[in-house]
Amino acid sequence: MKPTPFDYTAPSTVGEAVALLADEEREAKVMAGGQSLIPMLNMRLARPELLVDITRIPELGRLHVDESGDLRIGAAVRQAHAAADHAVRDGWPLLAAAIGHIGHPQIRNRGTVCGSLAHHDPAAELPTAALALDARFVITGPRGTRTVVAEDFFVATFSTAVEADELLTEVVFPRPPAQRGWAFEELTRRHGDFATVGVAAVLERDTATDTCRAARVVFCGAGPVPVRLPAAEDALVGSDVGEQALATAAHAALSHLTPSDDVHATAEYRREGAARLLVRACTTAWERC
Repeated sequence: MKPTPFDYTAPSTVGEAVALLADEEREAKVMAGGQSLIPMLNMRLARPELLVDITRIPELGRLHVDESGDLRIGAAVRQAHAAADHAVRDGWPLLAAAIGHIGHPQIRNRGTVCGSLAHHDPAAELPTAALALDARFVITGPRGTRTVVAEDFFVATFSTAVEADELLTEVVFPRPPAQRGWAFEELTRRHGDFATVGVAAVLERDTATDTCRAARVVFCGAGPVPVRLPAAEDALVGSDVGEQALATAAHAALSHLTPSDDVHATAEYRREGAARLLVRACTTAWERC
């Protein structure tokens, strides 16, 4: 199929882009890498009258570490760019690893970090990594600029806190603490597929007691949003991340996750896969602390 007719424009400032999105006379959609939007246009799942290409807005192409040590990624930064950046690989390796699981190089070369986050497919890697890393989202619209934490950003499948007349301009990843280990694991039918289920694990080691000081365990493909599992995290915190703690955390995944059945896998298969991935990811994360 081919898209329905639409107009195209490429503003040079965030203000111009927001004004176009706020125009009530016609429906507009933001386009950056187009890796999610273009297939939706071709299948006529989206029928905007105007595409607003934000890749020519200079400030949205920035990736940098600010004076407080936080990583800031603009809305037009490509996934491949972020994954190859030395600051990202050194300070936020979980983010680089998650990007490495996205599709194929051609997709990562075009797709943007913020585009994947704003699109919010719950089986995608970046929303899961963003929640695991406690990211913040900077959103600009006609009513001003606001910041939303990851816990509140992902609302439902293909739905986020970004309103139709707003633009996600930047995602911010807090400065990493010392002695933090990480891992990202996922189960797919074929290389490059969306995850049947996946997990991001972030653990912090207390070097004085050699126990886990803090833990974040977040799953993709296990619900309509990235799913954080406090029961598993509670099993890990204060432990030596040994067999008993890992078994308790895996049992929490089997007991508390409620994925759905679909043509790709049953809910029971996803739960079993999630529990096994959790053990593997937490073991690796602990070794990296």
